[in-house]
Amino acid sequence: MTDAVLAGFDRTTFTHNGKTRPVFSAGSGPGVIVIHEVPGITPEVARFATWVVEAGFHVAMPSLFGAPGKPKSTGYILGSFARACISREFNCLAAERSSPVTDWLRALCRTVHAECGGLGVGAVGMCLTGNFALSLMVEPSMMAPVLSQPSLPLPVGNRRRGALHLSPADLDTAKERTRQGVRILGLRFDTDPTCPGARFARLREEFGADFEAIEIPGHFAATKMRHSVLTNDLVDEVGHPTVAARDRVLTFLAAQLKPA
Repeated sequence: MTDAVLAGFDRTTFTHNGKTRPVFSAGSGPGVIVIHEVPGITPEVARFATWVVEAGFHVAMPSLFGAPGKPKSTGYILGSFARACISREFNCLAAERSSPVTDWLRALCRTVHAECGGLGVGAVGMCLTGNFALSLMVEPSMMAPVLSQPSLPLPVGNRRRGALHLSPADLDTAKERTRQGVRILGLRFDTDPTCPGARFARLREEFGADFEAIEIPGHFAATKMRHSVLTNDLVDEVGHPTVAARDRVLTFLAAQLKPA
């Protein structure tokens, strides 16, 4: 099953600061880093990455946790979530501090940009990695950050519900990047408790019109979880709001990375 799911991708490794991880790559064009959600690179995540490739981009999809290609299950999701929460690479409760793994991801952005050329790279983060796309704005090559149901910090307490998992200095840098022309796209279901409305309200407060929000009514989700806009809860039918959200991600990436 794993081989079939990732059949269209080349597997390599990327090392930075002594840490080596698998990276699955495919396509040509400007680089886009697809950062998977919990529990890992599932068939649904690979399907989304394939859509990005078909839209004319080179996808680099690192495996941060889980078994690449393994289908999701309740036990698999809970196990991966628990391991991420205790990992030193993820600060799941940090309101004003990025997870250490974002340093590794920034180095990957630089390498992909050097290989693909163009104006820069994009990044699509999901769930626990959703806010990572915002953190990556500290890297000058990041030109198209997409935050899909950004769930860190875990919304425990009112303060964390509106927090961005970003240090004040990195937030200032992100704001400066928007003044230079970078835009931010965010997606969530409006009934998703793991990505509360307060978080998008904070993004609007900090970035104004430079933050574009897509908030889909929860009853359009494919599952009762009402969480994964681009993967598990995407209904691949013409005219469905989740398909419209996916298509907006693709046009956003093109606008930022492939200007006329």
